[in-house]
Amino acid sequence: AASHRRASFSSDPIGCANHTYKHMCLKARHPKTKRDLMNMKTFCLWIVPVLILLQLGIEQVESKKYQRCELTRVLVENYNFDKTFISNWICLVEHESYLDTTKVTKKGNESKNYGLFQINSKDYCSEGRKGGQCNMKCEDFSNDDISDDIACARMIQEREGFKYWKGWDRFCRNPQNLPNLRVACNLRSLSPVRSPRGFLTG
Repeated sequence: AASHRRASFSSDPIGCANHTYKHMCLKARHPKTKRDLMNMKTFCLWIVPVLILLQLGIEQVESKKYQRCELTRVLVENYNFDKTFISNWICLVEHESYLDTTKVTKKGNESKNYGLFQINSKDYCSEGRKGGQCNMKCEDFSNDDISDDIACARMIQEREGFKYWKGWDRFCRNPQNLPNLRVACNLRSLSPVRSPRGFLTG
């Protein structure tokens, strides 16, 4: 059991640091000597900034904020999004998440919207475990891997249409408000470079 615990800590530095902090700083409240007390205080003062730096480092690795044309290219070339509707998708994402893959928004009904497509935890995913109509963990939508976000967003769009997203309904319903990606992002030059892997056409 001990070897398994050490192995898991080596693969999860934040978990290791948190575990150490809890046991060394929060639970060890009765040091035997003054020297032990000073050592414990020094360690606890040192471990807090380390935890912060580790967390920031992980977030920087996993976060991604797209530019408009960059995301257009990714959706069309990597995920076979239909060019006919790509302006709707880009407009939707710009007004829902501001192109930020890590965005999490608290809603009034105690649910949250997650990730690039702001998928709601009430219906389409579950917090802390796989679930919802997409059978996915909500937290998995708030990192730089957008493949699971896309699979769920396409399911939502097929079932409920773009009107599911308030940002689209308010800002993108009028075709005159859609971004002109043909000009701005040279849309005509883009084409799928790999199989959509069973995804529905966007």
